[in-house]
Amino acid sequence: MNHKLYDTSHGIYISLLQIQDADVLLQLRLRNKEHHQPFEPLRDDDYFTRESQQRLLAQRVEDSLEDRAYMFGIFLLDGMLIGQITISNVVRGVGQFADIGYFIDYALQGKGYTSAAVGLILKFAFRSLGLHRVQAAILLHNHGSRRVLEKNGFLAEGIARRFIKINGQWQDHRTYAILADDVQPQE
Repeated sequence: MNHKLYDTSHGIYISLLQIQDADVLLQLRLRNKEHHQPFEPLRDDDYFTRESQQRLLAQRVEDSLEDRAYMFGIFLLDGMLIGQITISNVVRGVGQFADIGYFIDYALQGKGYTSAAVGLILKFAFRSLGLHRVQAAILLHNHGSRRVLEKNGFLAEGIARRFIKINGQWQDHRTYAILADDVQPQE
């Protein structure tokens, strides 16, 4: 399955990552390792290897075939990988919701790329996957991520206490969500 969604006005597209993207994904992770650590789980050194990224991507390809998760790369229009955005924990049946998570190269933060990528992933989630709800949880001090979500119409719903173990410590997260009904139809 190959999905590409474009936002040419912001100079990006998102595309499902494939196993052959392991090298560029690894380079992106290595460039951002130190800067992103305060916002990430602690990772063993083995995580930052080509083989580990290949395993991760192979799992995510299988997840997408099974409708469990979808890992997209965020690319500049010239094809340079600058970030990642993932729909995960897809729930079907009476729930019809999923989580999103994302990161962007620290050198390109503040340029609107992440906000544009979230807008694209919402189109995929609501139009292609037919989800009812998309949710996200962010660290309380992650003001940039808060702005990204709010620009895309997410509403804060509350605090999840000691929700995810980030940088070695269980940390509170603010939960956000957007419903398919909240998004205006595009003509």
